[in-house]
Amino acid sequence: MRLFLGVDPGVSGGIAILNPTGGVQDVCRMPASDEDLCDTLAAYGGRESTAVLERVSASPQMGVVSAFTFGVGFGRLRLGLRAAAIPFELVHPLVWQKAMKCRTHGDKNISRDRAQCLFPKLYVTHAIGDALLLAEYGRRLALHVPMPADQPLFEVAR
Repeated sequence: MRLFLGVDPGVSGGIAILNPTGGVQDVCRMPASDEDLCDTLAAYGGRESTAVLERVSASPQMGVVSAFTFGVGFGRLRLGLRAAAIPFELVHPLVWQKAMKCRTHGDKNISRDRAQCLFPKLYVTHAIGDALLLAEYGRRLALHVPMPADQPLFEVAR
């Protein structure tokens, strides 16, 4: 069965796996060790799996150590996906957020709430919210399923 992975990089990110109908196969916080990451990805390799990995970069607000750590984590994700033979696409946050109708402007509550609306049977946390939306974005693109309606499913109180 074809699976769609969404990968939100970073220590506080996560990985989500959806089936072709949009059902949640698995979600997890970002594995802390290289071994755990490889084991997690290997479980979905060798199938018709594809992944969407958020294209990220260091920001000026990051310190030197934080930026280096973030870059190492991003590199290990790319290598882990390749080692598991899972083809992946890098997608800029503005692209997938616009398509999924959840421009966050840095507020993770917006994407978490959007993911909760799309996956109401699942308790969505900050760690898995973006990963779920990335997986759903990849699933809809691959299967030519229309993106969510122009009107958001929820209103964010500001």
